[in-house]
Amino acid sequence: MRSFTVTAKDSGQRLNRYLEKLVPALYPSLMHKYLRTKRIKINGKRAEASARLSEGDLVQLYILDDLFFMHKKQPDFMRASSQLTLLFEDQNIAVIYKPAGLLVHDDSSKTADTLINRLLRYLYEKGEYGPSDSESFTPALCNRLDRGTAGIVLAAKSSAALREMNLLLKNRLITKRYLCAVTAKPPDDGTYTAWAVKDSSRNTVSVFDSPGPGAKTMITSVHTVGRKNGLWLLDVGLVTGRTHQIRAHLKHLGCPVLGDGKYGDGRINRRYNISRQALAAYEVTFNIAEHANEFPVLSYLDNTTFSLDNVWFKEEYF
Repeated sequence: MRSFTVTAKDSGQRLNRYLEKLVPALYPSLMHKYLRTKRIKINGKRAEASARLSEGDLVQLYILDDLFFMHKKQPDFMRASSQLTLLFEDQNIAVIYKPAGLLVHDDSSKTADTLINRLLRYLYEKGEYGPSDSESFTPALCNRLDRGTAGIVLAAKSSAALREMNLLLKNRLITKRYLCAVTAKPPDDGTYTAWAVKDSSRNTVSVFDSPGPGAKTMITSVHTVGRKNGLWLLDVGLVTGRTHQIRAHLKHLGCPVLGDGKYGDGRINRRYNISRQALAAYEVTFNIAEHANEFPVLSYLDNTTFSLDNVWFKEEYF
């Protein structure tokens, strides 16, 4: 028999959560069996998994010693790379650079090396996140980027920050800007409206000049900032947030993104010997201003801009 005295740190915690940390190898069905058969007690009395512990309680375990020494299963996120580029971090948020080719979340490939897992590993190794702690919030990404798109991704480190971040994005109080290189002359600077229809089976988007069945409005602003080497550098803004919006809309406007294997010009991509899309989310700005009272946790970020110092294709081609 082994006994453990509950400390102030674990006071108020459910017994099953306490046992998960104390004896990681004690899987749930075995734990409940031991509780049923009184091989796990609190202060010498039968206990339920949902019992709340108090400081000074004596947890008594009449279980096999081997369970205390069995290997604890490593969290899946620990299989992700430790490489993570942070542009900013505080107690509420993290502003992260996502390289092209990295998934933000797992997909059908079931890879462990995703941006969210890299973030969880980083916070776990810092001691700021514990997956077995029932009171611990799981940090979450607040915006997404296509696998082939590099750039800035926002993450929330607390439930309050996540709630406010989602509202800021929903109410368009965070401005996101993109840079891209395109392979044909773009239209005049301005804001363009089209209608998008997504084909989920092929993971593609078709764009039309007028509404139709299943079509959603797509609004994109385009501004040319440079021309060199037979390419144009565009600064692009999204009024709506549709799947593949920039890539599909620019193709529709006659100026596909360089290196885009899905919507781009394969002949030109081969000429430039490029196999990754020249598209990056390079800047985000918080515009909270008069809404500050609605965002008590994140209002200090008002008028704050985070941007990339270097965008690879801008440096290479322009």
